Amino acid sequence: MTTGSTDRVTDYATRFAAFLDAEVAPLEAELAARDAGTAWNPRLDEAGRMHPAVWEARREVQRRAAAADLYAPHVPSGGGFTRAEMQHVEEYVYRHAGLGLGLAALAWTEGPNPAIEHCSDAAREQWLDPLLAGEITAAFANTEVHVGTDVLGMETRARRDGSDWILDGTKAWITNAHFCDVVQITAVTDPGAGTRSLSMFLVDARAPGFTRGRDIPTMLDDGLTGELHLEGVRVPAEDVVGEPGDGFALAMAWINWRRLCRGGMCAGWGSWLLDRALERAQRRTSGGSPIAELQAVQHMLADMDADVYTARAASLQAQAELDALPGGAFGMPLDPAAPRLMSLVKVINDEAFLRVADRAVQVHGGTGLRKGSPEEKLYRIARNLKIPAGTVEIQRNAIARGLLRGAR
Repeated sequence: MTTGSTDRVTDYATRFAAFLDAEVAPLEAELAARDAGTAWNPRLDEAGRMHPAVWEARREVQRRAAAADLYAPHVPSGGGFTRAEMQHVEEYVYRHAGLGLGLAALAWTEGPNPAIEHCSDAAREQWLDPLLAGEITAAFANTEVHVGTDVLGMETRARRDGSDWILDGTKAWITNAHFCDVVQITAVTDPGAGTRSLSMFLVDARAPGFTRGRDIPTMLDDGLTGELHLEGVRVPAEDVVGEPGDGFALAMAWINWRRLCRGGMCAGWGSWLLDRALERAQRRTSGGSPIAELQAVQHMLADMDADVYTARAASLQAQAELDALPGGAFGMPLDPAAPRLMSLVKVINDEAFLRVADRAVQVHGGTGLRKGSPEEKLYRIARNLKIPAGTVEIQRNAIARGLLRGAR
């Protein structure tokens, strides 16, 4: 069971650092001249969506990162890094990119993911390969207006029509709804069959009957969340992911991937916030002395360090244990020990990172409260993280169920 870094992680970090200097920095300078906002504090257009200049800057970083073999190390087709290795990669990326364009260099929810790897050969050529190359973007559409955690209660339906499928329904709270080229949609294909009632489909965003709905403003204020509508959308058989009935397991593979990404994301951003807080505490004065000499400030810095350190250590241990399971973190069927470990990663990091972000705001004082400051933005991100991919309350239930089953 390996929790330490590896040679290919070191190689990735070295190449990523060079990429930030050679490729990302000039694009950030160009974006700054456009008066369109920044990568993580974009201006919004008239419809409330991310400014097109910011979106295109992110897209250019994705294309260049894919060409440099930096974009998708987390999937077998893009590098096949273990989850423990990805914890180190994600930590490095988030700590060194901060809130800059460089974050787009590592595939997020708009890129390839563990679930889509189960697609057919035809879908791989049409969708997965372009995703790996950064040529197109995706969205994952599971949530509905009245359905969040209770995925088996979803109302979107898919029915057979010859060898094709016809999809009808509405998806809501979908990240990248306004810009995606292809959507991974879960729909009911066998009502009443429990976890086998759902199937996953790859839907062309240009397909007749597919429309993008309203923007849904969130506390992230990034103009990326919205609704998707399907009215008689025809999907060919080759765009079913896996087999009919695999939808629940595939959706959970996607969601669990995002849960596990919390480890590196929160460690990286937490360290970045701590670095900024240390610098602020030593530079800002009160009564003629740096506020770093105040015991109250020292305790906040110490608590930030303790939260980052313990959450990082717990995440690395859990990711290594998942790597050691038969089928790893995303096996189908999933090992019974896996859900508890994944939920632990999410709960521990969501709670710790919110405390870190809160203390970072306090150390910065009024500057930390300024809308659009890194501390204020990451505080909002930290609060948001507790909801997507399963609320922390639901994760606690999963942890307890795992303990009661003896999965420890």
